[in-house]
Amino acid sequence: MGILWVKHDDPLCFCIFLICILNSRAVAITSDGEALWNFRNSITSSDGVLLQWRPEDPDPCGWNGVICDSKTRRVLYLILSNHKLSGPLSPELGKLEHLKILSLHHNNLYGAIPSDLKNCSELQTIYMQGNYLGETIPSELGSLSNLEKLDLSSNLLKGNIPDSLGQLVKLSLFNVSNNFLVGPIPTSGILNSFARNSFFGNLKLCGTQISVTCSNGNPPSVNPQTPTSRRLLVSASATIGALLLVALMCFWGCFLYKRLGKHDKPSLVNDIGGGASIVVFHGDLPYSSKEIIRKLETLNEEHIIGSGGFGTVYKLSMDDGSVFALKRIMKLNEGFDRFFDRELEILGSIKHRYLVNLRGYCNSPTSKLLLYDYLPGGNLDEVLHDRSEQLDWDARLNIIVGAAKGLAYLHHDCSPRIIHRDIKSSNILLDGNWEARVSDFGLAKLLDDNESHITTIVAGTFGYLAPEYMQSGRATEKTDVYSFGVLILEVLSGKRPTDASFIEKGVNIVGWLNLLISENCQRDIVDPHCGGVRSETIDALLSVAISCVSSSAEERPTMHRVVQLLESEIMTPCTSDFHDSDLED
Repeated sequence: MGILWVKHDDPLCFCIFLICILNSRAVAITSDGEALWNFRNSITSSDGVLLQWRPEDPDPCGWNGVICDSKTRRVLYLILSNHKLSGPLSPELGKLEHLKILSLHHNNLYGAIPSDLKNCSELQTIYMQGNYLGETIPSELGSLSNLEKLDLSSNLLKGNIPDSLGQLVKLSLFNVSNNFLVGPIPTSGILNSFARNSFFGNLKLCGTQISVTCSNGNPPSVNPQTPTSRRLLVSASATIGALLLVALMCFWGCFLYKRLGKHDKPSLVNDIGGGASIVVFHGDLPYSSKEIIRKLETLNEEHIIGSGGFGTVYKLSMDDGSVFALKRIMKLNEGFDRFFDRELEILGSIKHRYLVNLRGYCNSPTSKLLLYDYLPGGNLDEVLHDRSEQLDWDARLNIIVGAAKGLAYLHHDCSPRIIHRDIKSSNILLDGNWEARVSDFGLAKLLDDNESHITTIVAGTFGYLAPEYMQSGRATEKTDVYSFGVLILEVLSGKRPTDASFIEKGVNIVGWLNLLISENCQRDIVDPHCGGVRSETIDALLSVAISCVSSSAEERPTMHRVVQLLESEIMTPCTSDFHDSDLED
């Protein structure tokens, strides 16, 4: 820091100089500017729209997204929609006393809606749809007597709709659709004037507005005679869902570019040629290190069979005809080796019939090359969505049960227990008999723990993520259970969780299921191209899936319980091999 020396022979000049400095600091930023700066500091990432905000400005009126009164210089509008803002909402927004419009829709905001917004008494519009906002709707919003538009749709809100919102007599637009709200919709006041599409997509809501009867202590029951308004919902939700999906795809694409595009450019032969060592688990590979390295050096782009968030996958064929899958993961920092080797020893010790076997790895100067068993059936995503052959009903059930047993083993029989964190159809591999194997277990944790600047929410895949995981970034066994429930729905329907037909309705596959349930036609979820459907098993399988994708983590079953339900109620009764000790090489 430099030191400014001032000659002060004239005391009057020196005093004037000090007053000027103190005055310039006093007016460096207004109270509104300070509130917005605190809001900016709570945002962890964006598309750069906030980079132009500077705390040394006299007021925030020239900042992106901010519009002020030309005379008073008080903030009137805060408009930052579709800017990939990620982070919690700062309670400091409540200090914008003259704010009229708060538009933060279609971002990645999470956490609670600040109750301090009650202090923004002039608020007329609140747009927060298409985020990951959770917790309950603050009852304090009911004190905003000038509020005309309130859109909180497509978030993760739970609990009841506050009665106080009925007091908002000027409200002309109200939308809380596609959340996890429960209980009766208030009938007093203005809320009684809004139609079904204002509340659509909340499975446990009830009330006259949606023609669902509320019963004490029981889930709401649907009146099957009531006509649906699906077309209205399509027009109201299509834009919301499509923009949210595009934003998330861009976010995920940037992540893949950073993870793969920057690091995967060095060729494999150059990587191996720089010096490599082989670590083999269980001692069950009948090849010397030199044989394996020699084969690795022959791999090029022609041998690539897949790529994803964890790296590029090659097909490795040995001279004796044995085939393996090689997953290449680039090293991230200097401490990567020591940490990764320790964790790989744990993963390499796990062998189970329904898990992809990690045989060993090659330690090269710039990457880890993980050696897995090769499964000729490919992955479930390809089979369901990209190939011409159709899985019949029994094949789909066997895949679901196999994947359940593999995940249950990770949760309950491993020491330490393993949370997968990225259960999806592309991580379910199939052998030549369509038997399922869970792959990539443990890798999400390895890379996320070791690369802490990557947000934990991208450890999974959009469409499969549990609501509480998107909100907090904390993975548990129950977040895996939710993803498994989505997987069941995907196998049943033959549709991806974010299929275009869902986006038109502004929902994902779970929201589509909720819609079908509300119309008492949940069996329509079954893929019409699936042959050999046994109708007596549909309801039982749907019951398992519904319990797995419950918005409440506490209400979801354990994977051990899921396996029990699948075997006892869906599959032909047989002895469970949940604790199967018959390990495959």
